Amino acid sequence: MKSFNHTNATSLAEVKTALADGKTNLIAGGTDLIGTLKDNILRTYPSTLINIKTVPGLDFIKEEGGVLKIGAATRLADIAENPTVKQKYTALAQAAFRVGTPHVREMGTIGGNIAQLHRCWYFRKPENRFDCIRKGGNQCFAMMGDNRYHSIFGAVNRCIAVNISDTAPALIALNARVVTDRRKIETENFFDVRTPGNTILDMDEIIREIEIPVPPAGAKSAFLKFAIRKSIDFPIVNCAVMVGGEKPRICLNAVAPKPYRATKAEAAIAGKTINEETAAAAGEAAVADARPLEAARFKVQIAKTLVKRALLATV
Repeated sequence: MKSFNHTNATSLAEVKTALADGKTNLIAGGTDLIGTLKDNILRTYPSTLINIKTVPGLDFIKEEGGVLKIGAATRLADIAENPTVKQKYTALAQAAFRVGTPHVREMGTIGGNIAQLHRCWYFRKPENRFDCIRKGGNQCFAMMGDNRYHSIFGAVNRCIAVNISDTAPALIALNARVVTDRRKIETENFFDVRTPGNTILDMDEIIREIEIPVPPAGAKSAFLKFAIRKSIDFPIVNCAVMVGGEKPRICLNAVAPKPYRATKAEAAIAGKTINEETAAAAGEAAVADARPLEAARFKVQIAKTLVKRALLATV
């Protein structure tokens, strides 16, 4: 690794001041960031890392006024084991539990999990061997290379790398909002794949908490993940659903450059009882617009099956 300065922040104001120079990165758990620094995958290297885990008031889980609030620096392990989250916001607890290993979950935070960089072996190649479109280059090397784990819904800005957050689809299914130091953002609108950072956050904008409305009475949610290994691995496909409210919500991830809201699948089951037939129909509808490259065609069947199984898990 190259040398950098490290600072323990004591307030959000201190963090914002540090970010203003454009050469500072935030670090909380560091489970994604440290790997990118060790491998030197990006065009620029930060001069300073500012630790936000030392900022008071960013680590909490509480219900207030019909809303579940989770601090940005709250550990994934705490979310996965919280009784309220497990009972009322089941998909999120299940998603947090499927992130990495126990050690990763003890370090990683909810803010970091939704703001992590894409997974693509060309983007992540050490020493920036492939200066790809996502970094500001002129070519998506995966388009003509090894793209077996890439987007099945086409490219955005000519990039087919996928978002692999496990908690993001759960938050979208649960109709969550990301609260920063300056605005509230629907989680579905939080991701912007036209930027190297993968989100719509400004350079000096900080995630403070996640807000999730209490699900309607009778609503149920579920999360499923398909990965090569049961622990530590990133998803090939994951899926979160919430049904029983006014409108079903279904979100896939690791299938597109940002989490994919399966609106056609939602329409297919709206007002219907969830059973084998309706769940299967939703699975078919979820991938109706899939246009995978040849090596990634297998992911279409996985996505279809996960939608069906996640819906049946709520019955």
